[in-house]
Amino acid sequence: MAASDAQQFLKDLDKKLWTAADKLRSNLDAAVYKHAVLGLIFLKYVSDSFELRQRDIESQLRDPDHDYYLDPADYDAADYESTIADELEVRDYYLEQNVFWVPALARWKTIQRSAPLAAGTEITVKNGTSRQYKITSIGKLIDDALAEVEKENPKLKGVLNKNYTQLQLPAESLIGLINLIAEIPFQHESLDAKDILGHVYEYFLGQFALAEGKKGGQYYTPKSIVSLVVEMLEPFKGRVYDPAMGSGGFFVSSEKFIQQHGGKIGDVSVYGQESNPTTWRLAAMNMAIRGIDFYFGKQPANSFTSDAHPDLRANYVMANPPFNMKEWWDGRLEGDPRWEHGDPPKGNANFGWLQHMLYHLAPKGSMALLLANGSMSSNTKGEGDIRAGVVKADLVECMVALPGQLFTNTQIPACIWFLTKTKQKRGRGKTAFRDRAGEVLFIDARKLGYMVDRVLRAFTDEDTEKIVSTFHAWKRGKDAYEDVPGFCKSATLDEIEEHGFVLTPGRYVGAEELADDGIPFVDKMATLTAELADQFAESAKLEKAIRVNMKALGFELSITAGKE
Repeated sequence: MAASDAQQFLKDLDKKLWTAADKLRSNLDAAVYKHAVLGLIFLKYVSDSFELRQRDIESQLRDPDHDYYLDPADYDAADYESTIADELEVRDYYLEQNVFWVPALARWKTIQRSAPLAAGTEITVKNGTSRQYKITSIGKLIDDALAEVEKENPKLKGVLNKNYTQLQLPAESLIGLINLIAEIPFQHESLDAKDILGHVYEYFLGQFALAEGKKGGQYYTPKSIVSLVVEMLEPFKGRVYDPAMGSGGFFVSSEKFIQQHGGKIGDVSVYGQESNPTTWRLAAMNMAIRGIDFYFGKQPANSFTSDAHPDLRANYVMANPPFNMKEWWDGRLEGDPRWEHGDPPKGNANFGWLQHMLYHLAPKGSMALLLANGSMSSNTKGEGDIRAGVVKADLVECMVALPGQLFTNTQIPACIWFLTKTKQKRGRGKTAFRDRAGEVLFIDARKLGYMVDRVLRAFTDEDTEKIVSTFHAWKRGKDAYEDVPGFCKSATLDEIEEHGFVLTPGRYVGAEELADDGIPFVDKMATLTAELADQFAESAKLEKAIRVNMKALGFELSITAGKE
């Protein structure tokens, strides 16, 4: 099936699921409801992955040509089927394929079958051995199922949000939600189950960010921005770090980028940190859904005061922290070794984030940081000195000014800082970087993008390609790059110093060149002057007619010209 058909399939699925889920929400706040939905989506995914692997194992156990084959001739008929059933409950078969072991209570068939049963009903749960489980409520059933998944998979310890018992969601709505998620089709010619469910998960994150407004946007970076950053940095191999990871969007996009370019996700190790407990769990579930190994610290924590990865030096660092964060300073941060270029203002974390990321960057590493536009020009409380120090150290590689209305949570104009520890020539072939020492690329992308709706803007694929190709051409070959007035400019450190170390791209790219229509200026001016005279004459006629009409109605029109 064509890619366009697959996209239409996903689009139709999105609309159907969100519309139905939103109807089931009742009066529950979106900030709470998202965990009910995303937790069940996660449970459905790990259960489906388990069952798919289970079917593969059974096929292999019955296949004479496979190493796992069990010969029926060695068993009585009843014993043979019993042995097959026992083998299907052996954990090693699943772990060897990086499939989460899902206890019987947490398997989707058990959840869906048991949800409508009355409180007090006992069900038989069998994972090799049988046991009885008494249903007290649907919420308790889901909480217990999630607890068992955590217990059996140490990687998920403390990750899953086990609070369905406390949700103010009517039983019929929770049953409806379970039945709705059960309808997610995991069979498609062009997509596997992981792609489908991963897409649904990402779509729901975006929709909840819109539903929650500013609060929801704190953990969600728009897809077009994430894709832009990842395609510019190209994180093929090494350690990838996000100290303000939210729901893990940069990691997910990195995985997609690697797969699209023929790489292996195993070549990348993912490190992140997040202070919000519920968002930290969302990120971990987001990684687990996609089979990405992750290192997010033992618990949610503040990246500034409780750095979960103090010795990490990452090859790529990407982050979209809260803009202009005021309440961030702690006395313990005084004289911190991360503040190599100066102490950040205590009332604004922008340059705290920037220096924290630089501190964790490997000697040949690159990073991208989204910040408010003010970071490019502000001189408040030492910010200008820090910026100057970073520029003089030749760490700034590229500055991208973004259009407005890209974010669900803020209308503050934003930019992307691209920094690197080295601009020296390295690599071979088409992916080699030229020596860019003493140069900085400025890109003004404020005119790009389209309105998705009345309030939200996004980049088209063509917009992303324009920015990415410009950056890569500049990095890889001077001959392949040229300045474009109004869009991009390669500037020297001396030029930047002449501008007082202000990094706003508009200062450097200049005005867009207007197309030459071949008409001499003198002729254009004569034509415009004649048009203006005609308009003045038409205005005088109109004024005269209005005065006549006003007088006929018994009014006098009095206009007094203003004086400067």
